[in-house]
Amino acid sequence: MATSFLVTGGAGFIGSHIVRRIVKEGGKVRVVDNLSTGNRDRLKDVANLIEFIVDDIAEGSVCEAVVRGTEYVLHQAAVPSVQRSIKDPEGTNRANVTGTLNLLASSRKHAVRKFVYAASSSAYGDTEVLPKKEDMPPNPLSPYALQKFVGERYCKLYYDLYGLETVSLRYFNVFGPEQDPSSEYSAVIPKFVWRLQGGQPLVVYGDGEQSRDFTYIDNIVDANLLAVKATRAAGAVINIGCGSRLTLNKLIGFLEEILGVPAVIDHQASRQGDVRHSLADIELARSLLGYQPKIPVVEGLRRTVEFFGSNGSGYTSDYVPTRA
Repeated sequence: MATSFLVTGGAGFIGSHIVRRIVKEGGKVRVVDNLSTGNRDRLKDVANLIEFIVDDIAEGSVCEAVVRGTEYVLHQAAVPSVQRSIKDPEGTNRANVTGTLNLLASSRKHAVRKFVYAASSSAYGDTEVLPKKEDMPPNPLSPYALQKFVGERYCKLYYDLYGLETVSLRYFNVFGPEQDPSSEYSAVIPKFVWRLQGGQPLVVYGDGEQSRDFTYIDNIVDANLLAVKATRAAGAVINIGCGSRLTLNKLIGFLEEILGVPAVIDHQASRQGDVRHSLADIELARSLLGYQPKIPVVEGLRRTVEFFGSNGSGYTSDYVPTRA
C-alpha cells in the first residue's frame, strides 16, 4: 500500500512542489487548501492523481476530516508575509497559529506517524550573530515571525507532552518556479525576474546590502521528505537553507547577467519588520536529516528565470503559473 500524506497548503508555491514530488515517488496525497493564497492550477498536471479538498484548517472540524486515515502530515499552509501580518495580525494569527494547533490536535487524535511543520527563519529576528543556529534566542520582529515561532513551540510541546513526532523546518528565503510574482507581498526573486523581463524598475528597500540565504525550492522539498524518514529528529527545530548568503545588490547582478538586461533600481525606505541579514547554519540538518542542498543559488536562479521566460514577459496581476 502506498504511503499516505496530507499536504496542507498544497496549492501554494512550496506545497505544490512537495505534492508533485510525492506523486512522482508513488505516494498517496491528500491536499487541503482554502485557496486564499494558493492556486489549483499549480497542481493541474497531477489533479487526477491526488485528492483535493478546498477548506480551511482554522476550522477544527476540517482538520478532523482531512487528517483521518493519513500517515504523515506536511504542514505548509500559512499566510506567508511579514507585511501582511503587520496589516492584519488577527487574520494571519488565525491562519498561522489556530490552523496549526487544530492540525496538531487532530494529528495526535488520529495517531499520525510524523508531523513536519514549515517554520520560518524569521523567528531569529535581526540579531547580528551569523550564521543563525537553532539554539539562539528567538527575537521575532513581526506578527508573522511570532506566529510561525508559536507554531514550532506547539509542535515541540505536542512531542514532549503527547508523543506526537514533530519536526519543525526553519525555511530560509525559498524561491523557484511557480512562485507568484504579481502580489504586493511576493518574494523578492520572482518579483525581480518578472519586472526585469517586463522592463520595469526594481524596488529595493534600503541600500540593497541586506543579505539572505536564498534557498531553491528543490532543496526544501528534499528536506521535507528527509524529515519524514528521519529517526533522530523528533521534536527538533532544524534550519533549512544553503549555508551561504547573497546581498540584494549581488542578486540583481546575477539576474542582469542571466537575463542579459540592465536593471533600473528604485530605492525606497527600509520596511518595518524586515531583517537586515540572514544566514543558516545547516549542520544540524546534515546531522539529523542527512540534508545537503543539491541546487546552489545561481543554478536555482537560472531555473527560475527559465520558468518565467517560458511564460512570457510583461505579466499582469492575473498571472497564473502554468507548469513546474
